[in-house]
Amino acid sequence: MAVPVSTTVTELPESRVRVQAEVPAAEVEKRVALAARQLGRNLRVPGFRAGKVPPPVIIQRVGRDAVLDEAVRDSIGTWYSAAIDAARIVPVGEPALDLDELPGEGEPLRFSIEIGVRPSAELGQYQGLEVGRREGEIEQEAVTAELDALRERTAKLETVERPAGRGDFVVIDFLGTLEGEPFPGGERRDQMVELGSGRLVQGFEDQLEGASAGETRTVTITFPVVSDSGDESDARGKGGAELAGREARFEVNVKEVKAKELPELGDDLAVEAGFDTLAELEGDIRERLAEAQSADIDAEFREAALDSAVAQATVEVPAALVESRARELWDQMAHTLAHQGIPRETYLQITGKTEDELVEEGKEGAERDLRREAVLAAVVEAEGIEPTEEELLEALERAAVTERSTPKKLLERLRSSGRVDGLRHELTQRKAVDLIADSAKPISVAQAQARDKLWTPGAERPQEGAVGGLWTPGG
Repeated sequence: MAVPVSTTVTELPESRVRVQAEVPAAEVEKRVALAARQLGRNLRVPGFRAGKVPPPVIIQRVGRDAVLDEAVRDSIGTWYSAAIDAARIVPVGEPALDLDELPGEGEPLRFSIEIGVRPSAELGQYQGLEVGRREGEIEQEAVTAELDALRERTAKLETVERPAGRGDFVVIDFLGTLEGEPFPGGERRDQMVELGSGRLVQGFEDQLEGASAGETRTVTITFPVVSDSGDESDARGKGGAELAGREARFEVNVKEVKAKELPELGDDLAVEAGFDTLAELEGDIRERLAEAQSADIDAEFREAALDSAVAQATVEVPAALVESRARELWDQMAHTLAHQGIPRETYLQITGKTEDELVEEGKEGAERDLRREAVLAAVVEAEGIEPTEEELLEALERAAVTERSTPKKLLERLRSSGRVDGLRHELTQRKAVDLIADSAKPISVAQAQARDKLWTPGAERPQEGAVGGLWTPGG
């Protein structure tokens, strides 16, 4: 349900705006009552059961100012989002939020937001552009690589009577000690390890090369200060911080050495993969590679068409806005990494870079994205693009299957939670790219490059295309 926040927008220089927002008194009092109920859960008042104290009693006992302060803390995020939606702006970067004095009973709450917004674009030509498109070709090397990968997947391990080398597998028992004492997770039996895989702590696998079945070796390693991401065996150290930087000794008993035996490249391999002959298998691989390549070329062409439309447009992107978007993208990535168990500080240690350096590296992409978004928004407005109800439902078909629901029910859920605008925006962007790309005229990459070389800064820019990347807006 939409929060009733009214706004007034004032445009500022450098693609920034100031939004004056007002939350109605009724909404404020509703939130105050809700905050009072929350506080009442832990408040004992004679004559009332725990958790059943009426909000007016809580307000009288605690004081309206204290309850109002709690209500504002809990609700300001919701009111901020409602103000941004009501102002119909696309924010970029962190906002500067200024809250007026807390209102008295029966008065509205007022606050202001100053923030960067998506820049506007003055469109040039965006339909019928000549855009470079590369031709698809499947090299035999690509087919051979797929066949080699298939052989790797279907390989068998055979016990061999020789010393183990890189790429071989060893079956081992090991016991690890720190200063002569065993430690948790430092013992394993019948562990199979591929030498050279890098799955164990650095140096462990290297010291087993050349070992034979029945041999016992002492392996000495130092646990890393920052563990690598990915799968970890116990020899890698699940102890965490208490093992970091410490030296450990492992007594390793090599029980077996196994070598990977690849199947012959012939009809037998094809039969195992479900085909009659090797020629049929190669034909299927070539067809699948061609389909994937065609999808890549389509994605490249869509991107190139959009960038051609951007090149024809006039878009002013202030440096401060680029900085804000680049920092915003870094924060989003750091948040994603944190959900994967990689703290921000750990990632900075792994890359050996500071936050400012990563933000600086992201500025080029940030500016490109802002220009694209500005042009797409202008095309949407110029063409009156709006997704239909049928297109909204179609976009939810795959998600409906995953959630064992129907597109209609999912759409109703999005509407009731106020999230349908996100889906609508995504489809609108996609339709704008479709309009630009579908009307573009493909030319060879060589033609596009030759044409672009004839253009000099300051001259009227020709229709142009640039092939690169695989980003597909909205796709």
